[in-house]
Amino acid sequence: MRKNAVIILFLFTILSCNNSSLEKPKNLIEKDKMISILYDMSLLESIKSQNIAGGISSKKPNEYIYKKYKIDSIQLLKSNKYYAADIEEYKKMFEEVKNRVDEETKKIDGNKKNQSTPPSPDAPQVQ
Repeated sequence: MRKNAVIILFLFTILSCNNSSLEKPKNLIEKDKMISILYDMSLLESIKSQNIAGGISSKKPNEYIYKKYKIDSIQLLKSNKYYAADIEEYKKMFEEVKNRVDEETKKIDGNKKNQSTPPSPDAPQVQ
């Protein structure tokens, strides 16, 4: 599902991008910060698509992004459109997002294995 969210975001930006020579916005979000925003947006989209109840309201998930990164919707829109204008560079940004998602998935899978693995017979017994 996480990969689907990344793909959806990617398609959205491609479709919204129709001018390859966009002027750089005055308050452009830094590239690394934009990658982090895209990562968080993909996680939020996954949460929403899985109907996971939790600490983030499903009604306004973008409010979390705006508050966390101290940005507004216009700044995010303009920055996203600017980065999407260079499709090759934008692809690299999404590859970074995908790599982060994959790393977190591996960590979670590793933690699940560790929790479900019975203790070794050689392990000291706690009494």
